[in-house]
Amino acid sequence: MSGPKTPLLDQVKTPRDLRKLDAKALPQLAAELRQETIDAVAVTGGHLGAGLGVVELTVALHYVFNTPEDRLVWDVGHQAYPHKILTGRRDRIRTLRQGAGLSGFTKRTESEYDPFGAAHASTSISAGLGMAVARDLAGKTNNVVCVIGDGSMSAGMAYEAMNNAGARAERLIVILNDNDMSIAPPVGAMSSYLARLVSGKQYLSLREAGKQLARHLPKFFYDKAQKAEEYARGFWTGGTMFEELGFYYVGPIDGHNLDHLLPVLKNVRDAERGPILVHVVTQKGKGYPPAETSADKYHGVVKFDVATGAQAKSKSNAPSYTKVFGESLVAEARKDPKIVAINAAMPSGTGLDLFAEKFPDRSFDVGIAEQHAVTFAAGLATEGYKPFAAIYSTFLQRGYDQVVHDVAIQKLPVRFAIDRAGLVGADGPTHAGSFDIAYLGCLPSFVVMAAADEADLVHMVATAVAIDDRPSALRYPRGEGLGVEMPAEGKPLEIGKGRVLREGHKVALLSFGARLGECLKAADELAALGLSTTVADARFAKPLDTDLVLRLARNHEVLITIEEGSIGGFGSYVLQALADAGALDGHIKVRSMVLPDTFIDHDTPAAMYAKAGLDAPGIVAKVFEALGKNLSDTVKLA
Repeated sequence: MSGPKTPLLDQVKTPRDLRKLDAKALPQLAAELRQETIDAVAVTGGHLGAGLGVVELTVALHYVFNTPEDRLVWDVGHQAYPHKILTGRRDRIRTLRQGAGLSGFTKRTESEYDPFGAAHASTSISAGLGMAVARDLAGKTNNVVCVIGDGSMSAGMAYEAMNNAGARAERLIVILNDNDMSIAPPVGAMSSYLARLVSGKQYLSLREAGKQLARHLPKFFYDKAQKAEEYARGFWTGGTMFEELGFYYVGPIDGHNLDHLLPVLKNVRDAERGPILVHVVTQKGKGYPPAETSADKYHGVVKFDVATGAQAKSKSNAPSYTKVFGESLVAEARKDPKIVAINAAMPSGTGLDLFAEKFPDRSFDVGIAEQHAVTFAAGLATEGYKPFAAIYSTFLQRGYDQVVHDVAIQKLPVRFAIDRAGLVGADGPTHAGSFDIAYLGCLPSFVVMAAADEADLVHMVATAVAIDDRPSALRYPRGEGLGVEMPAEGKPLEIGKGRVLREGHKVALLSFGARLGECLKAADELAALGLSTTVADARFAKPLDTDLVLRLARNHEVLITIEEGSIGGFGSYVLQALADAGALDGHIKVRSMVLPDTFIDHDTPAAMYAKAGLDAPGIVAKVFEALGKNLSDTVKLA
């Protein structure tokens, strides 16, 4: 009787170690890698299902290809946790998404095995083609492999890149990780055999010989012979669409069967033509029953118990902003049948899963296609409907031309619900909502508002419904609200009017968005230090409440604006208004507090805002800086 197997993962520090193993040992290594991934994410939280689905594929790719000399581009990067474990980062994998720890996505500065950072979807083929062209220009021979999946093929950018790659014919390998897209026929021994056959040198050589022979025939017969070969292969294997884009299609193959993966990957590695697309079918959440049976295959999780799969519950009793938005929109839609909702492959992330449950015919998930989502919403608006396009701030950037050309110029009343405004914590700078105030506020006719708390968000949803003559945007942060008393129903706010929450006479803090709570804390600290402080909530960056701004400037010695956005946003609009009114010529000292001119690495939101100086201590320090006083001396005196 054989004893327990010797662990293999401990022997694999880098892919160079992996390539020393016998191929028969790889299934055991894959099983250990899957368990290590589960155990690590249970500690840190993060994206789990997609990574579990590519464990065997990750092992096979690093075994067959000579990484990092061969470039391996993951799309999107949250599939890459197993890749990180195999590429010298296992000792830090339990720092994933933690402050000063590993990124939750591929990151060029983190490892030579990450040739391209990818936290937004559908970029791999474009980047990979650039790498392949650069390789050929430099006279090199390395491979470039792009792994695209987890819905990334629903975005138009992937097809733009494929169209370009197919026309250029660089040697490029694209792995289509088909884990939940339902485009694959059943996978079995026959399809695996055919995939190995058509990717092999003998078939490719025979195919090329046939092409050479056919070229001596009249063009009519040559074209017919070429089409006959493509359609004959497509009949058995599928892939006709990819062939039309200029890719040689191989597949589908079982992405969890190393006996199928290894020979096909070796064949395409050794092929002298390109580009090639290998269609690999995987199961999201593979090998972990709670993930396999979950509706979203454990796409993103918080810390969880490995034995049961139970995820840790939030300690806050306050609802999340996302949930408040979803419930508020449902409440408004019950009263107004013209309200419709659009999301781009993020129904639960935006709270629109709640809307879809109640109004399935009025809810539209367009896939990872923000450009289409924006113009689709514009089309709905032309016909008198009231579209809410719920898109994360960082993802709306992908549809900016459509926001300008298809919405703003035509002054169509599309309502943009901008989730994840400001800093977002563990997802880091790629997902931060830093720029939307600046890039929307500069557009003529736009209404731009930001919720200070969850109750304010309810009223802003109602406000957006009422705005029917121009586009509007309401922004709100990730995470839980402040635990304030919630209104029974939303009431439309007066457009372009802010509010004063606390009156003082020395310092004025003018907040836009969810930093209001920190402003109130700062006001308490300032009052304790003898500085009477007014706290105001602008609510609107555009149209700006200039009456409020000018009153604060006239009646205070210091005016500080605070926002969860980059330079060029709310603070800039306030300064412009003061300059136009000649209000900067007097005694007032004005300072704008914005996100710093850098990308802030992932950490807890509180730590990130402290680093940005946008918490209560940072606000207090900014006031003393404006007054020209030393805060530490004042504290000692107090």
